[in-house]
Amino acid sequence: MYQYNELDQTLIEERVNQFRGQTERFLNGELGTDEFRALRLMNGLYIQTHAPMLRVAIPYGLLASRQLRMLAKVARDYDKGYCHFTTRQNVQYNWPALERVPDLLAELATVQMHAIQTSGNCLRNTTSDHLAGVCVDEIEDPRPYCEIIRQWTTLHPEFAYLPRKFKIAVSGSEHDRAAVQLHDIGVYLVQNDAGEVGFRVLAGGGLGRTPIIGQTVKPFLEKKYLLSYLEAILRVYNLLGRRDNKYKARIKILVKETGLEKFTALVEAEWLRIRDQMLLSDESIDAMKAQFTPPAYDTGAGNDTSLAHHQSSDVHFAKWLKYNTADHRIPGYRAVFVSLKAPDSPPGDITADQLDALADLADTYSFGEARSTHRQNLVLADVKHSDVYVLWQKLDALKLATPNIGTVTDMICCPGLDFCSLANASSISIAKEINEALDDMDYVHDIGDIKINMSGCMNGCAHQSVGHIGILGVDKKGEEWYQITLGGSSENEAAIGDRLGPSVAKHQITNAIKQILDVYLQHRLDDEAFLQTVKRVGLEPFKAKVYANH
Repeated sequence: MYQYNELDQTLIEERVNQFRGQTERFLNGELGTDEFRALRLMNGLYIQTHAPMLRVAIPYGLLASRQLRMLAKVARDYDKGYCHFTTRQNVQYNWPALERVPDLLAELATVQMHAIQTSGNCLRNTTSDHLAGVCVDEIEDPRPYCEIIRQWTTLHPEFAYLPRKFKIAVSGSEHDRAAVQLHDIGVYLVQNDAGEVGFRVLAGGGLGRTPIIGQTVKPFLEKKYLLSYLEAILRVYNLLGRRDNKYKARIKILVKETGLEKFTALVEAEWLRIRDQMLLSDESIDAMKAQFTPPAYDTGAGNDTSLAHHQSSDVHFAKWLKYNTADHRIPGYRAVFVSLKAPDSPPGDITADQLDALADLADTYSFGEARSTHRQNLVLADVKHSDVYVLWQKLDALKLATPNIGTVTDMICCPGLDFCSLANASSISIAKEINEALDDMDYVHDIGDIKINMSGCMNGCAHQSVGHIGILGVDKKGEEWYQITLGGSSENEAAIGDRLGPSVAKHQITNAIKQILDVYLQHRLDDEAFLQTVKRVGLEPFKAKVYANH
């Protein structure tokens, strides 16, 4: 993984010192609340319902074991013994004391971590495929380009105060595991007819109260022009994006109101003006690729037969192996998902003790690295077949081996009313109710790939608009109600879900989800997936069941 150089390290250390001074001035009454708000947001600090919330960046989801141990230390020393992984592959702490945040950031800086630009109207953390570099369907590893983008975006002086927050995702695989089409800018590595690898660039995607799928603005872009083209898009947005209405300030609204053809023409004109001033040389790209060289794989790992033996002799292991591991490009290895969706735990949460233990497992079984995923889980990406069985046993002892990756209990869930000051309704308690209602794992496995995304407000941090089943918390005269959507997707055939009907009361939402699953089982053909059934039969059968007694 990329190792910070002296310039990188100096930057984050000086940023800590700068924020320490700003925090002290605020606490001493020398900075007003509004003045401090802009400064704290640029350093990842929110004021939530109970306490400040700090969001820590994990660029493109990659974590070294020493960083996992630091996250554990921070959880113990500055929080309540746990942290939360988000849909942007970042980490959030919900209980740090404001006056101690500079100390917390100083500790993070010792392991090349920070909270710079994890909030505010700026360029946020660039995300990517959690299986980058190891998946079998990859055109090229996207992580070097993610790091190039990270360095370009960090403290970019022209884009420090954009009309609204701005998010970029990059994928190098045929299967989109990074929700690329739902970002302000989405970048796919693609191959043209001549066999050259470059980028397909999308713009105008985004979720929240107006979910929109991004559109292609450049079908093929040569690698040397990556930064200049991104710069051109940002300049057009920064100049023309709405600043008078925060609900219409995202680039998705600009693209929609301007029209794709005119927006693209504006970007092209700006790009032609600047592109030769911002060229990425082959040497600079190769130097960055050298930061992501493959680990020292065991060339004889493919000869191992123990995995097949354990798979045939242990039914519980076989089930976990099916759902919680993925094929690896190197024979004899698998990528192992660490489920943060145990039935009795809030989705995405992990304790300090679990983090420390996971760091040890990463050192022992996966070259000292782990990854965070778009769906709030973790991955040990490079596990030898001969180690998979014992790793499963250790993860199971840590309550990190629930065999539910990609299933209905692998829910994306925001903190909701439990922590967030913006939320209208609870999320964590509803996720727990649904898990308890679906406690039969055979049933969960039988219904297959169903993604439930649940947000407590319209901001859509949990991407409810693109869940196969989306749940959105709304406020009705001080009471918690939930809107349901069906048919969304964040993958290759990205789609916004359709609203099922009127919102349902809090005490009815879990039963409504069970009824939706029952209708699916009644109507599916053979092993037809949930999305296919919804597309074939439409919303009416689901609507009739859910609202039968309303």
